[in-house]
Amino acid sequence: MHAYFAGLGTALSLIVAIGAQNAFVLKQGLMRRHVLATCAFCALSDAVLITAGVLGAGALAARAPWFLEAMRWGGAVFLLAYGARAFRAAWRGGEALRAGQGTTGLGATLAVLAALTWLNPHVWLDTVVLIGSISAGWEDKPGFVAGAVSGSVLFFFALGYGARWLSPVFARPGAWRVLDGLVGLVMWSIALGLVLNG
Repeated sequence: MHAYFAGLGTALSLIVAIGAQNAFVLKQGLMRRHVLATCAFCALSDAVLITAGVLGAGALAARAPWFLEAMRWGGAVFLLAYGARAFRAAWRGGEALRAGQGTTGLGATLAVLAALTWLNPHVWLDTVVLIGSISAGWEDKPGFVAGAVSGSVLFFFALGYGARWLSPVFARPGAWRVLDGLVGLVMWSIALGLVLNG
């Protein structure tokens, strides 16, 4: 159980930081649009990446610097485009929360999530490299993986379904403009960090 709780704490401490993926999950939760699929996709992706990290993919990433470099530039381009879209929504305004509104389909939602997850070097560094490295200190690898994956599942489902408690705030169009502006800032700051600190 010690390895389980170590994995749980490690995953939660890394995932809780505000990032592109978390901002998207929050917005999906507020819109009550494909919340189950969104949370499940993020948790399943983390489970795959965490397991890969514990099983040694972190060493592979260290031996193939081109891989992280490609992820860095691909992620930066995507985040810049997504941030621009968020800034445009903030500028135009006029959006208010109505449960289930909008025409974004499940396929489009999962495509954006796939890019935010699998093209994001921070996700790879947190799940594969950092969690993989930390797990090296634990003999009970399955327990550590189970704890880390549990932390991911708890966080994403709490974020996605807990967002509805903020619904009264986001019934006002002005709140959406602020959220979209913040999402744009998060996306562009992460993209800038990827470009400058690669």
